[in-house]
Amino acid sequence: MQKVAVITGASSGIGSALCERLLQEDASLHVCLACRNMDKAKATRDRLLSCFPHADISMVKVDVGNLASVLHAATEIKKRFCRLDYLFLNAGIMVNPRISISAFARGLFSRRAVRMLTTAEGLMTQEDRVTSDGLQEVFETNFFGHFVLIRQLEPLLCCLEKPSQLIWTSSVNAHRSNFSLDDYQHSQGREAYSSSKYATDLASMALNNRFNKQGLYSSVVCPGIVMTNMTFEILSPLLWKLLMPIMWLVRLFTRTYTLTPYNGAEAQIWLFKQKPELLDPLVKYHSCTTFFGKNYVETRKMDISEDLAEKFYMKLLELEKQMLEKQTIHDSIENTA
Repeated sequence: MQKVAVITGASSGIGSALCERLLQEDASLHVCLACRNMDKAKATRDRLLSCFPHADISMVKVDVGNLASVLHAATEIKKRFCRLDYLFLNAGIMVNPRISISAFARGLFSRRAVRMLTTAEGLMTQEDRVTSDGLQEVFETNFFGHFVLIRQLEPLLCCLEKPSQLIWTSSVNAHRSNFSLDDYQHSQGREAYSSSKYATDLASMALNNRFNKQGLYSSVVCPGIVMTNMTFEILSPLLWKLLMPIMWLVRLFTRTYTLTPYNGAEAQIWLFKQKPELLDPLVKYHSCTTFFGKNYVETRKMDISEDLAEKFYMKLLELEKQMLEKQTIHDSIENTA
């Protein structure tokens, strides 16, 4: 039976590169581009077909920052496929990200320079907004929309005979210090991106605890420092041109500067080729690139606890129930009008 991979955020950046690399590994794979912008999705599909003319590529519209869109996409996916082998949870945003130049200047000549440059810790400031669903935008887009999608697609993912894989795009910027169980949407903080990525790490552990015995396995990856549309929004084009030589030099000291989306997808591709039941659920798989451009994967222990993951998962189930009830009421009012 033909294997199926659904990739959210597949129209650009790491998602687009991932689709290309998946087809390089297995040209018989059915690749489903799950994207918010269908014009961009069609352009990506056309580009992939120009390289892989016999590839089986489909598209589904989904905005993971909108619950109705997630539910509609899940319904459509269940109509098309009887099972999913891979679900790459890749879509994500940073809202109006900015680098603090003063923090960069102070940190560059301090003991924490390498850590700052490799994780962006203490450098980033972001704004956040509330979505039409009444949730924090970064939380819903980077994490909760994906969580609901998984829950809706459970019948296609859980199969003991043929294990399925969830592969989350997390970040080296996922810090426990920026996550609070009492404010898991991070409405009171200024590190929404970091908090949302730490949420993926926690959820991955909780999902493994619940679903491994049903044939569903979850892993998290860090693509490294990658230059994508999201990254380029942080600074002006001129500053990026000035910084790029420095970023290449940093590769002498750290291998997490993968820089290109193709390199950044290394960990996802490595996981694609593994038997999921043999993977360590407590580590994050990091894409790395040597100074001379050789890609490889490095594993690092995650700073998570089973107790926190379980408590967070229970809160997510409560939030999901509330949001689905709210959506049902909204749909019934629209149908009546």
